Amino acid sequence: MFYDWIKAAQDYPHDLRKVTDVLIRRVDPDTEETLSESTSAFHAEGSYCTTFRIHVHGRRITVDGNASRINRLDNVFGIQRLDDNMRVINSVLAEWDLPPLTKCTKVEHLQNGGTLTDGAVFQRLDLTENFSVGQGNERAFLRGISSQRFRHSIGYLYPDGNTTVWTPKGGEKAGRLVYPGNYNKAAEMDAHLLPKVKRTYGADSAEFAYVEQLRDWCVSRGVVRSEIKLRSEFLRRERLCHWGLFDEERLREIHREFLTVGDRMKVSAMDIFSISEQLLAEGLCNSLQAASRTATYAMEWMNGKQFDISKSAVKTHRARLRQIGIDIKSPFDSSRHGVVFVRNVREVERSFNLAPPSFYRPAVIPSHLRLVAA
Repeated sequence: MFYDWIKAAQDYPHDLRKVTDVLIRRVDPDTEETLSESTSAFHAEGSYCTTFRIHVHGRRITVDGNASRINRLDNVFGIQRLDDNMRVINSVLAEWDLPPLTKCTKVEHLQNGGTLTDGAVFQRLDLTENFSVGQGNERAFLRGISSQRFRHSIGYLYPDGNTTVWTPKGGEKAGRLVYPGNYNKAAEMDAHLLPKVKRTYGADSAEFAYVEQLRDWCVSRGVVRSEIKLRSEFLRRERLCHWGLFDEERLREIHREFLTVGDRMKVSAMDIFSISEQLLAEGLCNSLQAASRTATYAMEWMNGKQFDISKSAVKTHRARLRQIGIDIKSPFDSSRHGVVFVRNVREVERSFNLAPPSFYRPAVIPSHLRLVAA
């Protein structure tokens, strides 16, 4: 697992220097007293036209961006440790003569429900991992996995077939806590990275040749990216917002849970015989009669029937079918259900042992910057 995006803020006990030419002053309309002064947010530019957003507001610094992307052409493989990402971010702040973000050593809880701390507070963390499904299987995998649920969220397949996300209502609109998704990495590079590099450096440049070679490698492996965005409210609720005061392994556990979506997709065809056999093979029914009855629910679901989930019999049959990747609570969609059912071993083999190619240019982590605890 590595980090694809980090947003964090820290308050300092002293005024910070103005780093842009635009000054925003907030004034009391009655007394004309200056309440606060701040500069507008700006994008610190690195090599390869990469940028990282920095906002200095009074005594607060807010950073927002992908540390793995700074001074690099790509971010196919990012920086795995949180501390290393923060080293990269602090190296950018140092270039602007701004103080580094530091680890928290204490948290004070206020009567109004807020908190005060002496270090950086995370407001967004994107947890990411690449896996391989084999060349040409990306859309089939994403179509199949879109029929699965993650916690209480419903899968939604984008119209182009290259992205599946999980949201409370099954559409594109993200929930307020987390925003999980899988997408075809080569297709994403074709849509965004390659056109940008081509515009900047030209089609005959070494830079374009490199990202094109990397895109071709993603195609040859069928690379799919798994990404779960953890939002501010979730990080606060789970006590994962104060840098230095939580175990990073908890973040990895959250992402590992998300990666289990699709593990139960083992039905090879959407017919009553195979469903009955699968139910028996999984030990979910103790007789062919019971398995056939549960399979009948799946057939009725395919024909558009809607079930009263509150009934105990429906709950029983739904629970059995969910164990083989069928959820009769969700409306049947022929574009997602009954066409592709992914098996981790057979129809589509999902491999997490995906090492970077030999020509890959990894991120360079500054070694001279010390992670400071306040």
